[in-house]
Amino acid sequence: MKIICIGRNYVAHAQELGNAVPDEPVIFMKPKNALLTPGNPFYYPAFTNELHYECEIVVRICKNGKFIHPSQAHHYFEEVTLGIDFTARDVQDKLKKKGLPWEKAKAFDQSAAIGEFVPWESLHDPNNIHFTFFRNGEQVQEGFSNLMLYPIHQIIAHVSEYFTLNIGDLIFTGTPAGVGECVVADRFEGFLEDRKLLEVEIK
Repeated sequence: MKIICIGRNYVAHAQELGNAVPDEPVIFMKPKNALLTPGNPFYYPAFTNELHYECEIVVRICKNGKFIHPSQAHHYFEEVTLGIDFTARDVQDKLKKKGLPWEKAKAFDQSAAIGEFVPWESLHDPNNIHFTFFRNGEQVQEGFSNLMLYPIHQIIAHVSEYFTLNIGDLIFTGTPAGVGECVVADRFEGFLEDRKLLEVEIK
């Protein structure tokens, strides 16, 4: 099982971090040990002093595929949820300044939290998924999938040019603006449309 992540997929988020808007999907990976499944707490890593949350739509691949055409991408996933791409921002900033990979900042244990999956066909508007994300009861992020630079079908097609997609692979599709720092005892909740799918507490 692979965890494939797309960076800078919303213009406002790229701008809030001072990054250029990409001319193709930015891809990075997380290992299986990064997965944090529903009902489990997240433990604040000792190696960072600036942990950030990034909430995003996550799709689960249901069919093996390679060189998938965008028009056929909808056949390769059936379920969707919300996830948190936890990021050690201070570590990432140091690595970026040196031109080094981001794995230490993005791919550590438990850094890919996911919620409960729901069928894609059950969504009110699959072409424009709406989600909200709350920190300690206060809304901090809101996303609409039609604001993605690269929609889900394009992401699947692009990723499959480089990596064979396998059943069970997860794709984190990028975060909107509003990312921020989190601390011990924070409680996060993510709602896809009107359904709470994600709940994570920082220990």
